Amino acid sequence: MMILLQSLLPVLYQGAVFLLTLYGLFILVSLGLFLFYRKQHDWPQTASQPAQWPTVTIQIPIYNEREVAARVVRAVAALDYPADKLQIQVLDDSTDQTSAILARLIGNLRRNQGVNITHIHRKQRHGYKAGALADALADASGEYLAIFDADFQPRPTWLKQAIPAMVAHPQLAFIQTRWGHQNRSQNIITAAQALALDGHFVVEQQARSASGFMQNFNGSGGLWRRAAIEDAGGWKADTVTEDLDLAYRAQLAGWRGGYINAIEAPAELPPVITGFRRQQRRWAKGSAQTFRKLWLPVLRSHYRLPQRFYALTHMVGYAFHIPVLIMLALTPFLALLSSYHLPLPFIGGISMIFSVAPFIMFALAQVSLAGWRGLRRLWALPILVILFLGLSPAIALSVIAGFSKSGGVFERTPKQGLGPRLSALPQHLPLRGLLPEALVFCYAAGALLITLSTAHWELTPLPALLMLGTALALTLELQEYRSVRRQHHLRRTSRWARPGDITSG
Repeated sequence: MMILLQSLLPVLYQGAVFLLTLYGLFILVSLGLFLFYRKQHDWPQTASQPAQWPTVTIQIPIYNEREVAARVVRAVAALDYPADKLQIQVLDDSTDQTSAILARLIGNLRRNQGVNITHIHRKQRHGYKAGALADALADASGEYLAIFDADFQPRPTWLKQAIPAMVAHPQLAFIQTRWGHQNRSQNIITAAQALALDGHFVVEQQARSASGFMQNFNGSGGLWRRAAIEDAGGWKADTVTEDLDLAYRAQLAGWRGGYINAIEAPAELPPVITGFRRQQRRWAKGSAQTFRKLWLPVLRSHYRLPQRFYALTHMVGYAFHIPVLIMLALTPFLALLSSYHLPLPFIGGISMIFSVAPFIMFALAQVSLAGWRGLRRLWALPILVILFLGLSPAIALSVIAGFSKSGGVFERTPKQGLGPRLSALPQHLPLRGLLPEALVFCYAAGALLITLSTAHWELTPLPALLMLGTALALTLELQEYRSVRRQHHLRRTSRWARPGDITSG
């Protein structure tokens, strides 16, 4: 039995490494598409102004986001577009003061500026964001529909920049524009997120759009053709990434997706680890749910075989966290029970594929956006790697949940309105949520000690990185908890303080 185990452990470990390598190869393919189709990066072209502007409905889904709700509504109301061609729908599922704030603002915009804007307040949040979009579609008057989440601030020219391409290319189901980052420099969390999103949009989305590969809609900062939504079956709530689901269904129905890098949609990044974790968990779970739902239609689709496999890999991209944790789980047993040392060329080659490919992608994205000085932003790359590894337990559990079950609660990413707001921070220490990271931290620390004591040097990097990552995630979480406790205390003391209680020296 022991001999069998000693033989099996290296095979299992190398199998997990192989699965991890596939993700690195996926990024290399994206880089190859980006470079090979660089002459087509301007597709779909931002065409000239149409002879007649089409009707457009802008939908703003909002749920308990009082810090930013008024800001996005004002930005959308200020869009430069013919007033008789524009309809704005505020899709409000809020249960707090947000609804009252919106009601006052929308009333003022209608009375004082003549804006064609409606406030749709649902008392039952059935279907979450997908349900709100589906319900509002019946009352939408536009041939095209733009969507902005509450943390976005489109510039006045955004709509007139995006519409011409949709009019010029009738095969387009949707156009996604590049997300800008209003708070990139706020802290290490926002700097790391900005780096990751720039790589996704500038390299991956641009490559998919130019090459004709299947691409995702990112849920906000984009434009849909109403006919494509209806042809694909409309918004569905059986995944928590309704945007990815509808985009793939539309492309399977014969439509095409497009991406325009030159048009930016400025937005706010989650500046706290709790918000970032919640966002990543939802994206991971929803991507797995979409794979579970659409893997067979994708395999049977009209796309070429490489395009189909690329699309399937895209949908399960977050699953790479699972082989990472499998490798960690095997590490101490491999070090203790096996005299076999993994060959350094093997480990080195895999590490090169997995680490160099993302580095090149992020570097290309920054050079494309800001020239050579954009490379200075790569200081955040180690933070990004460590942070994602630290969230591996939460993300892996979300992927498993997505593979096993449809639907679920749509967890809103907390918004802060570019400032420290008490309501956007966690109100209590989520011990249950911290437990996976705490357990992985302890296990990684033990695995690291074992690999060092047994001189299995080739096995030390992974537990070391996971220990650092989970330690960073736990530290940031505890700092946020202390911050909210301190702010609660200050709010209570200021509420009860009287002028006579304060003395001057």
